[in-house]
Amino acid sequence: MRRYYRAAVLLLMLLAAGLIAVVKLTAAHNDTAGSEDVLFLNEIAHKAAEGDIPTESGSQTREFVILDSNGSTLFDNRRDRSEKLTAETAVRKRFPYTYIIRNGQISGSVILTDAEKLSDSIRGRIIAAYIGCSLLLISAVLAFGAYVRRTIILPFNRMKDFAAFVAAGDLDKPLEMDRDNMFGAFSESFDIMREELKASRSRELELQKKERELVASLSHDIKTPVTGIKLTSELMAAVFSGSEGHELTITPDMTAKMNNIGKRAEEINALISDLFSSTLEDIGEFKVELNDENSAVIAEIIEKYDDRGLVRAADIPKVIIHTDRIRLSQVIGNIIYNSYKYADTPIDISFRLTDGFLEAAVSDSGPGVAEDEIELITNKFYRGKAQSGKEGSGLGLYIAKMLMEKMGGGLDISSRNGLCVRILIPLS
Repeated sequence: MRRYYRAAVLLLMLLAAGLIAVVKLTAAHNDTAGSEDVLFLNEIAHKAAEGDIPTESGSQTREFVILDSNGSTLFDNRRDRSEKLTAETAVRKRFPYTYIIRNGQISGSVILTDAEKLSDSIRGRIIAAYIGCSLLLISAVLAFGAYVRRTIILPFNRMKDFAAFVAAGDLDKPLEMDRDNMFGAFSESFDIMREELKASRSRELELQKKERELVASLSHDIKTPVTGIKLTSELMAAVFSGSEGHELTITPDMTAKMNNIGKRAEEINALISDLFSSTLEDIGEFKVELNDENSAVIAEIIEKYDDRGLVRAADIPKVIIHTDRIRLSQVIGNIIYNSYKYADTPIDISFRLTDGFLEAAVSDSGPGVAEDEIELITNKFYRGKAQSGKEGSGLGLYIAKMLMEKMGGGLDISSRNGLCVRILIPLS
């Protein structure tokens, strides 16, 4: 379209140059009498030389003056006779004139006074015709430009915008169709493509939802036998511990294997819990139930998950927190479990009150995380490069952060001399 505008401007410039040339050429035409003026002057001079001087001024179609050799007026049919016309005046005003020759002598002159008026009239008609043709040409160009814009430019722009919407994933906005433009058939095809993509996306989302629901269902179902395994291992451990003085002989190896069954069952239970929570979040059915709790509940949660005795917790400020106790337990459990698995060092937990939150900073002395991975380790299924050889799903910290945000708090991670996870728990 820019090229069209440039061509239109160039056309206007050419028309303006042509108009200037016409004005100059028609102005130059005034400097000399036309052939018709010369013929008319010669005819009048010939008749005057023979003594045929007109007597009625109104009978002539042209305005002219006949002077004798002394400059006296013999004939004058001008409408405006306020100014006396002489040969000198005619020369000064550039009126066409000729001499009357009688017997080889100049006996007078004939001066044509309306030649300039006729020339101006012709010039005006030429300029008017040129302007009319120019306006007609401009109108045709503008009309063609409007036609091109309506049938090509606007439909093309609509198709371009439509493609941008489709690329952005907006499949609900239909493409306006106009069969009168050359893109009519393409517009219909593009809109059919949009409808097919929308239907395909709906089917895909429905399948994904069913898959997540299946995973959630399986995760829930698997927890039942895992819980049975845990209870059985705990019962057997209790039986073993109470078998002293009886005939049943319990070796240290048997005790270690029994404890290992319990630990493995606990790990499976934690993984299934994370997977279940992640799936519920994906299908939009994950919920938290917030209540006011005494901050002492945090100490109970830490004691529950510190089965290796590596946690060194500072005194907890006595405040009322607004949280979901079960979900907070899941958060703290995931963080301690991660530290056990990847750092295997003592874990320090400090507390402080800040801006309406109780902040719990959980720190270990392990290898930590590379600086460029700090923002990534809370993404779903992301595992640090240094931990690629260890077991894990990459869901622990993702679940922890998601749960804290659901409860109106937050979770922040830094790595300096180990990994530090700061948990922001809302106060009541």
